[in-house]
Amino acid sequence: MKDDEIVRKAKRDLDRLGRDGGLSATPVLKSAAGGLRDHFAAEDADKSDRIELWGTRIARGLALAAFVGLLWFLVGQFL
Repeated sequence: MKDDEIVRKAKRDLDRLGRDGGLSATPVLKSAAGGLRDHFAAEDADKSDRIELWGTRIARGLALAAFVGLLWFLVGQFL
């Protein structure tokens, strides 16, 4: 009897979480996307130094382009 109560309570809790959005990955994805945007926008760089700010942005963009190029090359080689 006690196990049935626990199962019913767990199902009610899961249904409530599903309705309220507690099981959604959206907040996690928004946080990750915001962190990625901040990284490539060089939010951690010194805002008063425009050269450092734009140098950081350019370097991170070039690093992303190099990564995509390397990934493209490796996929072409091994697939």
